[in-house]
Parts: sequence; C-alpha cells; structure tokens
Amino acid sequence: MNILRKTLVATAAALMATAAWADINIGVTLSLTGPASGLGIPVGNQFKLMPQVIAGEKVNLIILDDASDPGKGVGNARRFVTEDKVDMIFGGSITTVSAAVAPVALEAKTTQISIAPVGVPPDQERWVFRLPQGFAVMAFPIIEHMKKQGVKTVGFLGYTDAYGESWLKEFTAQADKAGIKVVAAERFARSDTSATPQALKLVSANPDAMLVVASGSGAAMPHKAIIERGFKGKVYQTHAAATPDLMRIGGKDVEGSYVVSGPAVVAEQLPDSHPSKAVAVDFVTKYEAVYGKGTRSQFAGHSYDARIVLEKIIPVALKKGKPGTPEFRAALRDAVEGMGRTVFSHGVMNWTATDHWGYTNETGVMLKVVGGQFVVEK
Repeated sequence: MNILRKTLVATAAALMATAAWADINIGVTLSLTGPASGLGIPVGNQFKLMPQVIAGEKVNLIILDDASDPGKGVGNARRFVTEDKVDMIFGGSITTVSAAVAPVALEAKTTQISIAPVGVPPDQERWVFRLPQGFAVMAFPIIEHMKKQGVKTVGFLGYTDAYGESWLKEFTAQADKAGIKVVAAERFARSDTSATPQALKLVSANPDAMLVVASGSGAAMPHKAIIERGFKGKVYQTHAAATPDLMRIGGKDVEGSYVVSGPAVVAEQLPDSHPSKAVAVDFVTKYEAVYGKGTRSQFAGHSYDARIVLEKIIPVALKKGKPGTPEFRAALRDAVEGMGRTVFSHGVMNWTATDHWGYTNETGVMLKVVGGQFVVEK
C-alpha cells in the first residue's frame, strides 16, 4: 500500500511539474515608483485585471518596479530572461527604460512589447513592438488642429531624453511642411522640479503656441511654468500627458489647453461609428469599476490592449511550440507580426513585418481641458 501511495504521489508531483513547465511566463517592467510612476501605476493596475488563463494555459505575470531608472529596467529584463525564463516581455512604461530593455530582448530572442513609444536601432527592431501610438501618428492631429487655429509659430519645451527629442524631430518635420515654424526649443530633465528659466526664454520668443512634451504628473510642472511667466497663447500636450494627473496637479493653469490622446481616454465621447468605441467603453467600464470613476488613463488603456494581443497570439503560438522554449518565443513574435487588423481601445492596430508601430493617422484624438475634464474637440 505504501508503494502504491508513493507511486501515486510521485506521479502527481510529476504531473504538477509538467503543468508548471507549461505555464506561460511574462515579464513586466514598469515605473511603479520614481518620477514616471504616474504612468506605470495605472498600467500595473490594469495588468492586475489580466485573466490568469488564456487558451487553456496559465499565464503568470511577473511584475517588477524599475523605479523609472533604465539601469534597473535592464536588471529586471536580465532577470526575466535568465531566471524566470519568460516567454515575452512587456515594458517599460517610459521610453528610456524600453530603449534599455531592447538589447536584452534581442540577445534573448524574446518579444518585447513596449508600453512607451520607443525608437530603437534597426538591428533591435525585429523583437520590439509598441502599444502606444508613434510620434508621427500623434503629431499629425496636433498639426492639423494648429492649422485650423491659425498657429504659425511654436515654442517647444520637452524632456532631454529620447521621448522629447523624438517628438521635436517629428513635430518639426511635419510643422515645416504645414508652414508652422518652431521658433524656440528648450529642454528639461524628468527629475527637474522647475522649468522657470526655460519658460522665460520661450515666452520671450512670443510664439503663437507652445508644445509641452512630458508625461504623467511631470507634464503639469512645465505647463504651469509657461502660464506663470505670462504666456497667453495656446498650449498643447502630447499623449503621455493624457492622464488625470495633468488636471489634478496643473489645476486652473492647464484649463483650456489641448492634449492629443488615443481614443480610450474619451471612450463615451466617441461617435458610434468609431471602430474603437465598444472596446474603449469596455476598458473604461471595467477599469473604473475597480479603481473609481475618472481614474482611466492613456497608459492603462495600453495594458488593456495587451490582453487583446495575448488572447490573439497565444493560441497561434501554442500550435508551434511549448511555453518556455525558444520555438514558442519565436512563434509569439511571428504571431504578433501576423496579427492583422485588430481593434484596440486605442485605435486600429495592424503590425506588419515592416511596421512595428502599426497605427494610422486616424488614431489621434484632440482633447481640450474644460472644467478639469478632457473634452473631445469637435
């Protein structure tokens, strides 16, 4: 009897070990603390709502805080691929961390889906996909709005890092074609607590409008600095600022400003004909049922879309390999690239072999801050 019992126990243990090996492990590095925590926390909150089973397989999310530090993001990524043997990486939630993680993803041949709009060298591009909209796609509606508003000159105040520089490059190129000139450009670091000197220089240039390029709660400080220095023109913000923190911290100083965003932030205001309306409303309804009314954000919407990606690619990849194997990791990458037209809460995505950004110019929605709320510009 003891022999039979031991045999049964051993068999059960073996089956459990096999099941554990079959789990799909996904590493997630987010800025849950540090200056970019206003972006990372909503992403993490949405990931907590991720289903634990997809296509009959258990999905384990291993979520680590990178403290808004690229070095810590690299450390997290190396742990994911060496210790946790992950099948995929999500993150970072800011461009600098995502850029630092990309070489690790390439080396490990593990798909990285960035939750920040990051640019990477061509050799790393094969393994990197982005959930946020690209700079060109989001600059387009800002330029179109400026043209309608009669804006001819713009002052630029943005981060010193890749997010700021990429925006400056793309915005300047599109603005030039539209007859809009960037007459002054100033930068500041994410960790700065003041942008007064930069704001003084920009206000003295007397542009028709200002473009602030910052993220989350960090977008309010430079915006306030411009207003406090007496600027009376129009102020625009990028999609990384499409969070409640902009109004919470900016208060009356951000009233009347314009923010480009993905459609998820204003789900209920979208026309019924918008392809993302039903999905965006589902995101907002489920997210705010857990975290409270008005807590939605651009970046939480991206992690909702991550679920759509996983539910579409995992069944495909399982036909070509078992979780935890190089074959499965490669199959996941191929499945992402071959997803085809997919409706997200943030627009229609169509990643291809030559385009790992995916969104089209119809994606961006121009919002105006009215009464401390985002309102779609008509």
